[in-house]
Amino acid sequence: MPTRLPRTLVRHRSASASARRRSRLTVLLSAALLTLTPVAPALATPTVAGGVHHPKDGAPPFAKTLTPDLIALMQRLRVPGAVVSIRTPQWGTWTKALGTESLRTGKPISADDHFRVGSITKTFTATVILELVDEGRIKLDAPVARYWPGVPNGRRITIRQLLQMTSGLYNYSEDLHFNQVLDDRPETQWTPEELLAIAFRHQPYFPPGQGWHYSNTNYVLLGLIAERITHKPLQTLLRDRVFRPVGMRETNLATDSAFPSPHPRGYQFISNVDSLTAPVLTGKEAAWADWSAGNPMDVTDVNPSWAWAAGSGISTLDDLHRWAPALADGKLLSRRTQRERLSFVPTSDQPGLPTYGLGIADFYGFLGHDGQIPGYNSFVGYDPKLKATVVVLVNLNQSPDGSAPSDQLSKLILSEVFHLPKP
Repeated sequence: MPTRLPRTLVRHRSASASARRRSRLTVLLSAALLTLTPVAPALATPTVAGGVHHPKDGAPPFAKTLTPDLIALMQRLRVPGAVVSIRTPQWGTWTKALGTESLRTGKPISADDHFRVGSITKTFTATVILELVDEGRIKLDAPVARYWPGVPNGRRITIRQLLQMTSGLYNYSEDLHFNQVLDDRPETQWTPEELLAIAFRHQPYFPPGQGWHYSNTNYVLLGLIAERITHKPLQTLLRDRVFRPVGMRETNLATDSAFPSPHPRGYQFISNVDSLTAPVLTGKEAAWADWSAGNPMDVTDVNPSWAWAAGSGISTLDDLHRWAPALADGKLLSRRTQRERLSFVPTSDQPGLPTYGLGIADFYGFLGHDGQIPGYNSFVGYDPKLKATVVVLVNLNQSPDGSAPSDQLSKLILSEVFHLPKP
């Protein structure tokens, strides 16, 4: 879901868009990560805590303090359950499944569970588009109007700008009526064309290329373009072009509320409509909001069709461990196209903050994405220099204080394990 970003991001942003959190399929650029203190150049390349020393019991040196710190943060953020995994050449794979998959039964969450991964789906969709670029069937700098008619500013918006979030197209998931439907009729089956129609009723945020605004509309449009060019459904394209080549046997694009087992129940504190204006709280206000919140809603069976190419993916920990290095290293793309993918643009005028490429974000060298969809929040990142992967999967999309819990847990990991700065 589109991320909450600082007001300094783009002058064209509305106050409600700035405050938007829940239905945004966040990227790694959410406020939880964006508000980190900017790093000095010396800290731009993280290092692994503990060097190459191997304790006798085989546990990495960070485990003793990181585990209780993760549990404490989960309790404060009211996270029912989380699967956290770190993979490095020094330590292999360290994984912790913490908390419960169901507040009703108290059953422990499992590292084998399936999760809705929200905007991590954008990395899959972008890969298909870039494969078509490699095949000469799409040109990155061609106008969108060449591939899909009726797009506002379509003769001036390029495929690159859709991928990069610089198109200026209105984000349909910021529309008030759309969010009322999500709250009142969560079983609604949405078509991609219906989602575009919502977006196109609104004026663009800015002229193409003149700003940066996270918009699910870009990726729904990209999914439709991929289908039109190939004459195949997007779920088939993702399966044949992304999941099978990488060995991701448990990953798919959901087109309705069906959910493979096993999976945890998914929870939500803040309604879709309320999240349009709910601020991200800090300090005592955040602590009070998290402490005083009642019981969350169980939103496991909400129909994710409204997210489609922008965020209806389902995956597992093991599959995301396979995907992270393939995404960052360009396993499925030519070297030239991977270089284009890793051409990052700033998302804010503040120095030292994450940047965004073609369906991928760069956070201090960790390349990946995060995702937020009703009931679930996720993060995946891979550092090519360290050959290190971080995956965080939780069954809560937003804490009562408005923060994204997987981003908060990831931030803690990057600070304690890889020495990135604390906020």
